[in-house]
Formats: sequence, C-alpha cells, structure tokens
Amino acid sequence: MPKYKVAIIGSTGRGDYGHGLDIVWQKFDDCEVVAVADQDAAGLQTALTRTGAATAYADYRQMLDKERPQIVAICPRWADQHREMVLACAEYGCHMYMEKPFCRTLGEADEMIQACEMRHLKLAVAHISRYSPQLEVIRKLIQAGEIGDVLEIRARGKEDGRGGGEDLWVLGTHVLDLMRAFGGEPASCYATLYAKGQRVAREHVQPGNEGLGPLAGDRVDAMYHFQNGITGYFSSQKGAGGNPNRFGIRILGSKGMIEHTSGYANPAFLMNDARWGLSRDAAAWKTITSAGIDLPEPITVSGYEGGNPVAARDLIESIEQDRQPKCSMHHARGAIEMVLAVFESHRSNAPVLLPLGCLENPLGDL
Repeated sequence: MPKYKVAIIGSTGRGDYGHGLDIVWQKFDDCEVVAVADQDAAGLQTALTRTGAATAYADYRQMLDKERPQIVAICPRWADQHREMVLACAEYGCHMYMEKPFCRTLGEADEMIQACEMRHLKLAVAHISRYSPQLEVIRKLIQAGEIGDVLEIRARGKEDGRGGGEDLWVLGTHVLDLMRAFGGEPASCYATLYAKGQRVAREHVQPGNEGLGPLAGDRVDAMYHFQNGITGYFSSQKGAGGNPNRFGIRILGSKGMIEHTSGYANPAFLMNDARWGLSRDAAAWKTITSAGIDLPEPITVSGYEGGNPVAARDLIESIEQDRQPKCSMHHARGAIEMVLAVFESHRSNAPVLLPLGCLENPLGDL
C-alpha cells in the first residue's frame, strides 16, 4: 500500500505546533511527512529537523500546491488562523488533524464544515479525551446504573492565570466536549461573566490572547440544560486552580458519582455512595482504567503523548472507513457553540436557547 503523504503547518510565535501534532506522524509506517510550512525562518528550520519532513516551505499555500498531501496537521493553537488554513486544505482535497479551539465563531465553523463536506473530507480535532478508552468504560458504567440516574455534570477549567473567559475558550472546550459526550446536545445556557468582582460590561471587553477575538472576564459561571434533562455547570476563576487543579468533570448520580480528569488515559474514579463528596469512606472510591474497575491500566503513555497517536490513527481509519472521526468537526463546533452561548447569555442577561441564532462573537455587541 502506498504511504499517506502528510504535510504539517506550524506558526512559530503565533500558536507554534500545538501539543505534539507535528511529531506524531513519524510513529506510523504508512505515513510519510513530505513537508512542513512555517512563516518564521528559524522556527521552520527547527521544525524541519524535529518532524523529519523532506521539504520546508515559508508559505503553507505553496506547500499544498506543490506537495498535494492527503493529510495535513494544522498545528497552531491560535484560533484566528484556523479558518484560512482549513479552507486552503479543503481546496486541495486534504484531510486534517488540527489543534483546538476549532475556530472563533459559528460562522467560521459553518464555513469550514461546508468546505469539508462538499469534498467528503475528514477533519479531526485534538480534544484528546474523546479518544480515551475510559470514555467508553464510563458510558457502560452509567448505562449499567452504577451511579443511578445522572442528575448533573460539573466541569471546571484549569483556573490558572488564564482563568475566566480565556480559560473557557482555551481549555474549557476540552471539558465542554466531555460534557457533550455524556450529556448529549445542550438545549439552553444561562451564564454570567465577572471582572474583578463586577459584572462584565463593554469597557471590560478586549481582544483576547491567541487570536480568540473579543474576550472578557476573570470569572465565568455557566449552567446548561441538556435535551435529555441533565443539567451541566461550567465555572472558572482566575488563579483559583494552579497545580494540582480540578480540570475535568464530575458526573453526579442518584447513587454515586464519577470523576474524570481531562485528557487521554488520565485518572478517573467511581464512588458508589449517594453522599458524593460527603463520604469519608475511602473504600467507596474505585479507580476506572481503560480495562475496567480497579484493574491495572494497560495504557503506559497518557496525555497528549499517548492521545495524539490514537487520534491520528482514528483519523486515518475514518478516511478508510468513510466515517466521522471520534472528535469530528461537528463535535468541535458543538463545544464552540457552548462557549459562545455563555457570551450571548451574559450579553442578553437571560437564558438563551441552543442552537444559537447568532453566528458571530456576542461580546462584540456588548
């Protein structure tokens, strides 16, 4: 079988190469890294060595035109570049694995999705928790009634120096995607943003870091109602987490709870106790591994280092099987919609229904 031609797009100083999206392709015998593109000359030379690419380009559009790759890794974290990169890759018929967040607005998301669907292209997003085997184990535990009826899902960001609105954008999409994985489609959102204890007003809105667009708030509190009746909560406050942190979700049920740290094969726990955190019985806690309950974890590499190869392989299989990747562009759009629903609810000072009617960032109209 001929090898897949893989190209890499990076942007040194403006999102760089994400969390290892550029080096994962060397692990596969059926992939050949034909080229890497970066507008920064020094960064390009470093990437050429790191990725083992055959050729280097300063312009990714020229790379796409000359190399005609089948798969492109869109690595920069900065969201303001994603739309143009995806549309360019789609024009040349390339499948894609890209860094999160997906994009800045629902208008951009719809453009990107339409461009891919018109050409029957697959696009996977690096929300690596979606690829963790623990996800399916937890689903089966819930279906088996291990925690009873699911009552609510609680999620928090990393709550470091980016806490609040930036945390919601940059890291919150991971846990919002997890909330969707277990809660399904959200039906409404009610949220408020705060800046130094005051409700966010127009004067607080500034251009966000990493090309995120209008952004504000060092604290965010959001409540979602899902179509299946579950209620979800997301909160983040600047400087309230640090290390260790609470970055992940809790699924609270009538008979117990499940904790799931965000990431691939990261720690997860089951408590068979209706008192949830009020329990002082250490025996009530059980470890959830990819093999089951209180079983040795067969996965030796966790986090992005372990998750990226699984995600990239799933993309290749989705191409060969003509199915959507486990974390598809549609899932990524859903997480972005949950972010923008927070801004729209705050702007209108009222609950908002989903799907949203606005395609731009509501903070621009605050």
